[in-house]
Amino acid sequence: MKKIKKLAAVTTAATLALGAFATAEDEKLVFIYHSGDEDFWWNTIKNTLNQAEDEMDITVDVRNPPNGDSAQMARIVEQAAAADYDGMIVTIGDYDALRDPITSAVNMGMPVITVNSGTQEQSEEMGAMMHIGQPEFEAGRIGGEKAREEDGITDFVCFNHQMGNIPLTDRCAGFAAGLGLEELGDRMVDIGGDPVQAKNRVFAYMKANPDVEAVLTLGPNGGDPTLQALEELGLAGEIPWYSFELSDDMSQALRDGVLRWSIDQQQFFQGYLAANLMTNYLRYGVQIPHHINSGPGFTTKENIDQVSELVGTFR
Repeated sequence: MKKIKKLAAVTTAATLALGAFATAEDEKLVFIYHSGDEDFWWNTIKNTLNQAEDEMDITVDVRNPPNGDSAQMARIVEQAAAADYDGMIVTIGDYDALRDPITSAVNMGMPVITVNSGTQEQSEEMGAMMHIGQPEFEAGRIGGEKAREEDGITDFVCFNHQMGNIPLTDRCAGFAAGLGLEELGDRMVDIGGDPVQAKNRVFAYMKANPDVEAVLTLGPNGGDPTLQALEELGLAGEIPWYSFELSDDMSQALRDGVLRWSIDQQQFFQGYLAANLMTNYLRYGVQIPHHINSGPGFTTKENIDQVSELVGTFR
């Protein structure tokens, strides 16, 4: 792999004392994320990385396990660590599976920034330079408190479109904690990643459980099918529905009062900012912040127009 290079020539005593980092362009980075190919949420991240490529004259290869398999992602990290990359940006979708490969990459001299999933503590333990992301349990907890205080919610169902994705489980568990529940229990329901299957599972669950007090979804992959099911059941706008992230249809649901609010983790930071900070570190040795919380923020009926045009592209 490439290393940070110092300029060979120095022209003054000050330069000799301080040193200087190479400013050659064309750094090559790798961005590795944990979700499968069906998860279109990552298209926004890819857009932000393209923006960084254009602005900074860098290359960012994006890789992921097509089926979202953690063991396969671990192998991708290992392969990238041995390849000719200047730096790695990687999510911590499954800490147990990724701890050793990411730690090994750091020990081999690869500059690493972790983003999106995982925690700051996990990032530090693996030796990464920084973590950019939303603390998922805390985001869920704040959402649960908001639902309890504003709508009097005491119980809920969480529709999970990607079971086994630990950060998504953390969102559900945090929401339960925010409502004052002792544990998540059986409130999390697997609806699968296929949109038709997901809609049918939400429909069937809500039909069989008419006493559901509130609904939480974890992203557009679950939110869009849930919206369709609620509309078919005549429950859209009748039952409190909260979510993470947005799609165009969910944005309209916010305007219509069908969706109460959505938690925004500002993924622009997780793609563009990570690539920007890594590049400036490689070029100039800039000391980067240790951690950045990109969320949570709340998108509501009152502020949706500020971001709606960017949903699916940069938000």
